[in-house]
Amino acid sequence: MRRRLGLLSRGGWVVRAAQTGLSWGVTAVLFLHPTDLRRQLVEGELLQPLVFVSLVFISVLLYYMVSLMDPGYVEHNEDEKESVSKEQKIVISQHVPAVQLRRCGYCMLKQPMRAKHCRECQHCVRRYDHHCPWIENCVGERNHPLFIVYLAVQLGVLLWAMVVAWSGLHFKQFSWAWLQHTFFLLLSFLVIVVCTVIAVLLLGSHLYLISCNTTTWEFMSRHRISYLRKCEVENPFDQGLFLNLWRFFCSCHLVAWENLYPQEESSGA
Repeated sequence: MRRRLGLLSRGGWVVRAAQTGLSWGVTAVLFLHPTDLRRQLVEGELLQPLVFVSLVFISVLLYYMVSLMDPGYVEHNEDEKESVSKEQKIVISQHVPAVQLRRCGYCMLKQPMRAKHCRECQHCVRRYDHHCPWIENCVGERNHPLFIVYLAVQLGVLLWAMVVAWSGLHFKQFSWAWLQHTFFLLLSFLVIVVCTVIAVLLLGSHLYLISCNTTTWEFMSRHRISYLRKCEVENPFDQGLFLNLWRFFCSCHLVAWENLYPQEESSGA
């Protein structure tokens, strides 16, 4: 119940409304000023304007899906045991000694390995990556792949929007009247540039971490995480680029990460 209240909180809807308004507001500015999209629309060339609007719609839809999706909340122990049997978590075929799992000091649930308690969501999240204030939700094992897809689509929209906005800015005609006429287009262009830089950095960093099978939390706080601090292997979950990517993007089941932990270290975890 608490997690539902977190997803539907008033602050969360304010952030989501702001993102939606910004996306469609910038789109409207691109069509209301003399850009390439406006020219094509006036001349009856509807293909590119329709594709652009469709991509904006898809990016907004993906945003809401990631924002409202369960990132992988850890349930009570009884429910967790049932979900393990139903979802058939991935395990290693060879025998691996059991790893002692921690109990969360906030919600008192037994945490699967790589889970972390999020104070904003007030719940433990499987394969916790980070809490994203822009989507007002955690990024965890369930919604992380969709988060990457959203970033990729959003980056494509931003790059296209940047080209379109630039096509409507003619700095050779700079004057006070020109500035008044193109103020919103210029402002939109600057917003697009800032958002593009952020999207590139986010997508690039996440793809790197995914290729290594690590998370933002593990990368930034290795010295404070017991199962990494006590492990002699730098990254005990790295299984190679191909398998890391396959497990991240193609696996439909939750992963029992404690079963992938190095056998010689498991007893001291």
